Parts: sequence; C-alpha cells; structure tokens
Amino acid sequence: MKTTSAGIENKVDALLACLEKDSHHIEQSLSRLNELRRLVIKHDDSALGKLLESIRVETESYRSHELSRQSILKELANIFGCNPKQMTLSAIEASLPKAKKTQVTQMKAKLRTLIEELKKEHFSTALLLSECARFNNLLLKSIFDLGKTGVVYYNSNGTTKHQTDTAFVNLQF
Repeated sequence: MKTTSAGIENKVDALLACLEKDSHHIEQSLSRLNELRRLVIKHDDSALGKLLESIRVETESYRSHELSRQSILKELANIFGCNPKQMTLSAIEASLPKAKKTQVTQMKAKLRTLIEELKKEHFSTALLLSECARFNNLLLKSIFDLGKTGVVYYNSNGTTKHQTDTAFVNLQF
C-alpha cells in the first residue's frame, strides 16, 4: 500500500507541476487578449499579424503539454480504478493526505480564479470585435448606399430606373 500512496503522491506532484504550467498559460492568454484588443483599437495590422502568428505557434507547442496532463490523469485514474473522464481535482483531493490536499486545493482555487478572469477578458474581446464588425458594416453600407433612397422608380415602359447620378461610383458610359 505504501508504494501505491507514494506512486499517487508522485503523480499528484507531476500533475501539480503540469497545472502550474497551465496557470502560466492562462496568464499569458490574458495578456495576449489585452494586447489583441490594444492592437485592434490602434489598427496596427503588422503587429496584429505577428501576435496572431505567435499565438498559433504557441498553441501548437502547448498541445504536447496537454497530452502529458491527460496521460498523468489516465495514470491516476488507473491507480484509483475509475474512468479518466471522472478524474477531477476534487476526486484526487479527497484521497490525499493533508499536505497534498492543501496544495491541490490551492491550485484548484488559483485555476478557478484565472478561468473566471479569462472568461471576462474573452467576453470583452468578443464584444469589441463584434462592435468593430458592426461599425465596419455600417460604414460600408453608408459608403455604397450613398444617395440611394431605397425607392424603386418605374419609367413609362414599366421597367425599373436606377439612380446613376447620385451613386458613389458611376459606371455609366
């Protein structure tokens, strides 16, 4: 039984190290969201492109970390004899000695706080981008519908007549 509890504690230590890296990744995501909003507001397309490329590269490299975390959770699930999808920090926490339980509880609280903050920042960024898209649509509509009243005119033959004298771009030859 001692080897099992030592194995559990070693796996929990590895999981806590993995979760610490996850918390750093979330903090970095928070700063990237702030940077994204700043660059969108400043209309800095080149810096925005560089930021998006660095996010793409980081996401690809982070994938291996996610696989290692899932592997640790599967190993813990095998030790506890349960389904890996049922393996949560609360389930792990319940079967640990007091010292490890405290570490897991602190990590769980830290991750919960960071996730709540990430949700708020994500919502703020989505709202900003939505407003930018709405504003751009209104701007384009006002430019291309310049002078159009939305009224259809018919000539004496019953065909429609377009207003070519007040359009933004007149293609009449």
